[in-house]
Amino acid sequence: MEINVNDRLVMKKSHPCGSNIFKVTRIGMDFKLVCEGCGHEILIPRSKAEKNIKKILETDGE
Repeated sequence: MEINVNDRLVMKKSHPCGSNIFKVTRIGMDFKLVCEGCGHEILIPRSKAEKNIKKILETDGE
């Protein structure tokens, strides 16, 4: 699965604020995701993040 910085991901589980769309701000062993609903940043292991991705919405192209 090809995931890049600035991709927007639809996750299987939603954030407590109700949004399930996250923007990728850092990749590596962990993914740093920012919730599109409330702006909360989370750091999640790559394996867990890749398992919970429903689909990739778009890439900003930066």
